[in-house]
Amino acid sequence: MRAAPLPVRDGLGPDRIRMPADADATTIVEFLQAGHPEEDWAAHMGAGELVDEHGRRVDACTPYQPTRFVYFYRDPPPEVPVPFPVRVLHREDGLVVVDKPHFLATIPRGAHIRESVVVRLRRELELPHLVPVHRLDRMTAGVLLCTTDPAWRRPYQELFERQRVRKVYEAVAGYRSDLSFPQVVRTRIVKRHGEPTAEQFADEPNSETRIELVERRGELARYRLFPRTGRTHQLRLHLASLGVPIVGDNFYPWFRRRAADDFTDPLRLLARSLEFTDPISEVERRFVSGRELEF
Repeated sequence: MRAAPLPVRDGLGPDRIRMPADADATTIVEFLQAGHPEEDWAAHMGAGELVDEHGRRVDACTPYQPTRFVYFYRDPPPEVPVPFPVRVLHREDGLVVVDKPHFLATIPRGAHIRESVVVRLRRELELPHLVPVHRLDRMTAGVLLCTTDPAWRRPYQELFERQRVRKVYEAVAGYRSDLSFPQVVRTRIVKRHGEPTAEQFADEPNSETRIELVERRGELARYRLFPRTGRTHQLRLHLASLGVPIVGDNFYPWFRRRAADDFTDPLRLLARSLEFTDPISEVERRFVSGRELEF
């Protein structure tokens, strides 16, 4: 992907709009005003923050550029602040490892833009190129690996793609006396675009998790999870499929909406540790979360 011609500002990169080949417009501004009247394009131009993909300023007379992109800054709508900090576990050269809290998104997306690990850390650490090399969903806490140098990003991403990272999770979920552990759960997980939850099927598995029972406390238990694959909501689905859904899960076994300002009853799922051979230094790395799950 072409690098954005505007820099990161306040933790956020610019937005971009593609100009289609068949638009009925003679100038870029004419196209933008017709298709996106909610934006104050005069203000963007006046601030010098409306540019084409080569970084050239766009004004009222700039000719339309079919199939090209135009870039600008868009201020996101107000968000409810997530009242939990991101703890830095490790910071060295182009690598930053953090201990993500529950309720905080990993990347800016949808209704969670400024309240994301990426935007927070870019601002707090003054690292405009910081990006995660894997994902934790918003409700999951724990160890998250980020890079701050674009040249380092691909080597670390390949570790996860090639399943060369040893990942350990913990969860608090229901207890069933008729289940025996350890056991391995394999299912086929399908996540359809636009739908909040995923589905799982018994045929042709594409996900695998080894589950160990650590301790029992009454009707609840603590489990240690070793995912071999990384499908969306895999650990939630695999425990739910055993009849022991994770405490605090508002997605499975059924979906329940949560208010934006409700930070009670977090999902009891934690990315406890990551372990791998560093692709840059070849040093053995192990990072461990300092958080504890509540029963």
